Amino acid sequence: MTSYFNETHEQARLSARKFIQAHVLPHIDDWEEAGEFPRELYLKAGEAGLLGIGFPEALGGTGEGDIFLKVAVSEELMRSTSGGLVASLGSLDIGLPPVAKWARKEIREQIVPPVLRGEKIAALAVTEPGGGSDVANLKTRAVRDGDHYIVNGSKTFITSGIRADHYTVAVRTGGAGHGGVSLLLIDRDTPGFSTGKKLKKMGWWASDTAELFFEDCRVPADRLIGAENAGFIAIMSNFLAERLSLSIMAYMTAQLAYEAALEYAGQRQAFGRSIASFQVTRHKLVDMATQIDVAREYTYRCAALMQAGKNPVKQVAMAKNFAVEVCESVTREAVQLFGGMGYMRESVVERLYRDAKILSIGGGTTEIMKELIAKQIKL
Repeated sequence: MTSYFNETHEQARLSARKFIQAHVLPHIDDWEEAGEFPRELYLKAGEAGLLGIGFPEALGGTGEGDIFLKVAVSEELMRSTSGGLVASLGSLDIGLPPVAKWARKEIREQIVPPVLRGEKIAALAVTEPGGGSDVANLKTRAVRDGDHYIVNGSKTFITSGIRADHYTVAVRTGGAGHGGVSLLLIDRDTPGFSTGKKLKKMGWWASDTAELFFEDCRVPADRLIGAENAGFIAIMSNFLAERLSLSIMAYMTAQLAYEAALEYAGQRQAFGRSIASFQVTRHKLVDMATQIDVAREYTYRCAALMQAGKNPVKQVAMAKNFAVEVCESVTREAVQLFGGMGYMRESVVERLYRDAKILSIGGGTTEIMKELIAKQIKL
């Protein structure tokens, strides 16, 4: 371990590791095939203290500012071998921060603690059909009507979309562009709100992903998060932590694939000897290990900048792109080293290979990250 982590971090890492070993690994293959995991897992994660990391102590969290506590636990959660499970279990990490920071005090105190205990589920709803990464031009409209907003529109690809209790929803309250975007907290039992059927995906099978529909949905005006027409800033500030998280998911997906390939190469016999004894195999494994180490260490550097109070938009975008590229490369090579077995659903590298692809799309595509980087270096 590096000096980035202290004893408290390692204790949290051990706790998360035990949680995954006891409550997830014995069931994860079945949950992947079923396309969901039991809602009770949120309660167990809440009891283990895994959901409150980074949230204010006054609301039931561990406290703000310790980025590496989150990194340590996130790495261990990825040892579930299921990016989908981690994404759904962690949907509060993108849905809840705007509520904890900018919602009215009484709303914060009502909503945040039950989510951190695992009693309720929070989700973020920004992406729209045909919209993708073009957040500034979202179409879902919220019109003020006395002490309510009337919301019409739809969202898609929403993690925890089917079973979330609270949705942090990006809506248009003003004119065109980013200056007309606001955030509303919408409960699932709000009149006019509905969800579509669960979406089937290439990877992240255990993740609950859905479409959301708003038809004359009446939302109390006190559910406005922050100031009206100031939602875009909140969304952008949320993205930094989300992209760091996706970088962690990427190098950990690669790490798991590498570890599986390393073990398999030592066991698999071909032409009278283990395939690990062939130079081509050894060199592949060396390249995989090197790429993962570089991706991990640069992500740690970005986390250190965030911990120091910086706003490393460029660096985090670079970390995400690089870690995702490593992830796709390593998982591909792992499947190749497994040969035919790597193509089988019973092989963990098959799952990791499928799960890898979404990481270059979620939280801002690779192409959007490059545009952000280009702006930062003033191209």
